[in-house]
Amino acid sequence: MPDDLAPLTEEVAAWAAAGLRLPLWLRDDDATAPSPELDRLIAAAEGWRMPLHLAVIPAGAGMALADRIATAPGVRVLVHGWAHADHEGPQAKKSEFGQARPPEVALADARRGHERLRTLFGARVLPVFVPPWNRIAPAVAQGLPGLGYAALSATPGAAPEVPGLLRIDAELDPVDWHGARSALPVTMLALRAARALAARRHAGVAQPLCILTHHLVHDAALWARIGQLVRSLRPVATPFDLAGVFATETMS
Repeated sequence: MPDDLAPLTEEVAAWAAAGLRLPLWLRDDDATAPSPELDRLIAAAEGWRMPLHLAVIPAGAGMALADRIATAPGVRVLVHGWAHADHEGPQAKKSEFGQARPPEVALADARRGHERLRTLFGARVLPVFVPPWNRIAPAVAQGLPGLGYAALSATPGAAPEVPGLLRIDAELDPVDWHGARSALPVTMLALRAARALAARRHAGVAQPLCILTHHLVHDAALWARIGQLVRSLRPVATPFDLAGVFATETMS
């Protein structure tokens, strides 16, 4: 294995030596319609024998995506806001569920987002809210359990903790959003993954680890990097399926 993967290779070896297993899961954001890129992601997840948790934008989704998902039994659907629209203005960080709107207005969108996806995808929809840009105002997050949401998935540190709302964040994002919007350098991604694993090993907690993807922006380098990351983790990884964690009953 290349030297640039050394930190992760060493940490995976430490897990293997200790007989530890890592629950590993996939979250992909911004889905609205079938595409060759989505087909490629679904095929990759099937090849890795991992379920794919697809964060779907409710306002943009339609029957074409529902028909495609119906042929992919390994896909689970998460609620990705409502329209992935920024309401914060040009001087603030982008957010659809941030401080700019009254909480009751934002929560109405969170409710109708779930309702629309349930209409399209049925029981494939899990009660997991994924705020666009991974940002959500505290008052909005606090209202999610009242809508029947059981979990919030953002990125570490990007959203508040809420009693009664499980946090299941995505830690490993291979996209260089502040650079070329291609793959992060393999050394940087390997180090981030190694640190995430080491923290779990030292704490004695096998918290699920999520690889975050955005199939619509992937170039060849990103597809290769994601595959490289999955292969590096495979010796100690166990596929993690959120469908086994949450009931999928209709929200109140």
